[in-house]
Amino acid sequence: MARILAVDDSAAMRQMVGITLSGAGHQVQQAADGVEALRIAERERFDLVITDVNMPKMDGITLVRELRGRTNYRYTPLLVLTTEATLERKQLGKAAGATGWLVKPFNPDRLLATVTKVLG
Repeated sequence: MARILAVDDSAAMRQMVGITLSGAGHQVQQAADGVEALRIAERERFDLVITDVNMPKMDGITLVRELRGRTNYRYTPLLVLTTEATLERKQLGKAAGATGWLVKPFNPDRLLATVTKVLG
């Protein structure tokens, strides 16, 4: 299955995402903010990154932009999983290079269906 990096400043949210994805057979690594995620992504290769938007040190939209600027992540699916649901924020995410946008609280089946779709 896929190697996935889950990024969220909420330990509980990282755990829920991790349980959902690992239960479907994926390997999941976690990061608490964009800075940590970028450091991990530079050392390791992931098939998918799922990130929150509102985090300390580096927000998710900046993380998406930073990852898109790196050769190894130019075509990697980057999903945003956040409480933010405004059209303006979604457009910022898309402009930064986000592949998709999911709103919290997430439905595990919908998350898995989206992951399957973007990895397909």
